Amino acid sequence: MALRLNEIAPDFTADTTQGTIHFHEWLGNGWGVLFSHPKDFTPVCTTELGYMAKLEPEFTKRNCKIIGLSVDPVESHLKWEKDIEETQGYPIKYPMIGDPNLTIAKLFDMLPADESGTSEGRTAANNQTVRSIFVIGPDKKIKLMLTYPMTTGRNFDEILRVIDSMQLTSSHKVATPANWKNGEDVIIVTSVSDQDAKEIFPDGWKTVKPYLRIVPQPDK
Repeated sequence: MALRLNEIAPDFTADTTQGTIHFHEWLGNGWGVLFSHPKDFTPVCTTELGYMAKLEPEFTKRNCKIIGLSVDPVESHLKWEKDIEETQGYPIKYPMIGDPNLTIAKLFDMLPADESGTSEGRTAANNQTVRSIFVIGPDKKIKLMLTYPMTTGRNFDEILRVIDSMQLTSSHKVATPANWKNGEDVIIVTSVSDQDAKEIFPDGWKTVKPYLRIVPQPDK
């Protein structure tokens, strides 16, 4: 069955570069980002893993854990991590899931459930759909899903931006406009009447259209 937004993220137990984890238990009460890779020692993924290592403190500030997955064994990941640090300049401090039996790739609908075999003998092209990002909220529900082609490196600054938006909008009756960045004006959601908005936003707002009301970003 295909995964959908606001469904509970699949739970699993897996070996990682930092030992065995139980996914929901590992997530705890915070946010999480799971990002996957079709094969170890691939060039684009090498740059992505290194950049995520650089950004990890920014995710930590947002109470968000990060975890990688690649369709190869943990032993291979540990060797790859040395290349990543050497070429990208940042050590991998977050766990990397080993998925040689394709179990988690199938569980997250990145490969067909009836896909046969293991990682042995498979190429990145065989696994090209295993290039997804899942953002998971404290309620263990999937908040965002993105899948990239193999030749296009992922924009993880955008993932931080989206998390900022989701964390803000989960606690305030606002939405964020196109290309919004943290600290910029936001939109009052349409489910809030003008009468209720007067209480929620006593300093007022700018009405562009009755359905488009702009207000300064409230404090998180």
